[in-house]
Amino acid sequence: MRRRLPWALLVLLVLAQIGYPLTTGSVRAGLTMATVAVGFVLSVTHALLSRGQRPAAVLVAVTTGGGLAVEACGVATGFPFGGYDYAGTLGPKLLGVPLVIPLAWTWMAWPAWLVAVRLTGAVPSGVRIAARVLLAGLALACWDLFLDPQMVADGHWIWQDTVPVLPGVPGVPVGNYLGWLGVAVVMMATLQLAAGPAIRRPVHRSARGPGPDDAPMYALYLWTYLASVLVHGVFLGLGASAGWGALGMGLVAVPLTVTLLRGHRRGRQPGPRHGREAG
Repeated sequence: MRRRLPWALLVLLVLAQIGYPLTTGSVRAGLTMATVAVGFVLSVTHALLSRGQRPAAVLVAVTTGGGLAVEACGVATGFPFGGYDYAGTLGPKLLGVPLVIPLAWTWMAWPAWLVAVRLTGAVPSGVRIAARVLLAGLALACWDLFLDPQMVADGHWIWQDTVPVLPGVPGVPVGNYLGWLGVAVVMMATLQLAAGPAIRRPVHRSARGPGPDDAPMYALYLWTYLASVLVHGVFLGLGASAGWGALGMGLVAVPLTVTLLRGHRRGRQPGPRHGREAG
């Protein structure tokens, strides 16, 4: 049951996302909020089951609490994403921020962290921590190349000044993406410092090794990447953001796919080589 629950939640998430491009208006907004809620529960549940109470609690404090704080600052001051305002389409607000928004930070921060742990397992120990934090921040920030254009197109928030923008992606200033990268890196560095070694190594291992513990999160990250490219490019008419997102998030998703396929061909589990990871 411990291993099946994250997979069951992931299936529920996928079903909700499949319904998104098939709906409009308030139904689509409701599916958006439901998807974020399920994603939050999925990531926190996986962190709790695979890493334990302290890492899960730190994850929520840093990404949910930190996400609310930085979003409230953004709405009030325009820093660090630029001046923007939320519409009233995503449920109740706190400090001007829909409550569902901080949950979204947690939803994707956790798989981004685990992907970075996986990809930096063979990096020399002297630079491994820095590489892990930077890669995890990039893995999270590049998701926003899909998220913001999609949410702006749906009318959930709007920027006060949208210059300059990425070619073909109106309505979202480039400074927003840079703000996301900065915030994401700070979040990941805080996770690294506050959660302790347990956040990098699963506490529950099978006879075949620790790999399957993190497999649902790898699947979540890759599903988010592939589904976003498809939905933007085919269903939502957002071809430019499909392209930018494919390039940006692909910087992490493609190496992850290659690494997992190599591990499978070699008869190894897709998880990191935890025995070597001291940092």
